[in-house]
Amino acid sequence: MAGRGINDVVEHYAAAISALPAKPVVIGHSFGGLIAQKLLAQGLAEAAVAIDAAPIKGVLLLPPSALRVASIALRNPLNRGKSVSLTEKQFRYGFGNAVSAAESAELWEKWAIPSPAKPLFEAAAANFLPNSPAKVDTANSDRGPLLLIAGGSDRTVPASVTRQTRRLYGKSTAVTTTWSSPAAGTRWPWTAAGARSATPRWPGSAPTPQTAARRRSRTHRPARHPGLAGHRVPPGGASGRPGGTGSVAGRLGDSPATLCFGYAGSPW
Repeated sequence: MAGRGINDVVEHYAAAISALPAKPVVIGHSFGGLIAQKLLAQGLAEAAVAIDAAPIKGVLLLPPSALRVASIALRNPLNRGKSVSLTEKQFRYGFGNAVSAAESAELWEKWAIPSPAKPLFEAAAANFLPNSPAKVDTANSDRGPLLLIAGGSDRTVPASVTRQTRRLYGKSTAVTTTWSSPAAGTRWPWTAAGARSATPRWPGSAPTPQTAARRRSRTHRPARHPGLAGHRVPPGGASGRPGGTGSVAGRLGDSPATLCFGYAGSPW
């Protein structure tokens, strides 16, 4: 996985999408959320959900907690071409702070793996490079709807980052919606607490991200990029009443597939 960057992942999923009969709804967490936004802006997705998304180009202010987590990789320039591991203590601070110490330790033991540091370096330099891999066409008004989800207790991608991201879409007339879970941390979508937490409802009483994922859990997996997690869901759609076609939920109901992704076991 070492040395893989944002564009490597975008190109991988673009190739996977090209094999689908229609554009999917894409759902991404952390850097997966940034990648979901790029795919949507490029017209490769019907709609997108970005959960605790890594900062795109244009986000200027990072809270101290985010800098502390990123510094694990960024403090050594030689890490750019390497994969970086987190200690249990580092994982607890940046990713397991909203769950119990026991659950955080369990998550670290079960899921934590070395992760490419290159995306962090690319995001850190984004505002200094005109063609940064972290750049998203936020002014695109022809794209599908986008839902940005923030965890209020997230230390790695605090809610303020999501709010800044939302403001960058101000020139687009396409549907862009935000939702925040006040007590949720970085790992909340994949924890027991996240599964039990209150979840967003879009217009039309559509499935939430978690229920949509659970209802679409019988998956067919395409060829996997080394070190990446992704799955394609066959036609059939989620049960429940979809929202209007102008909403993310409506696209979830209409799309023949949902593509969910992030670095497997990676905090990024």
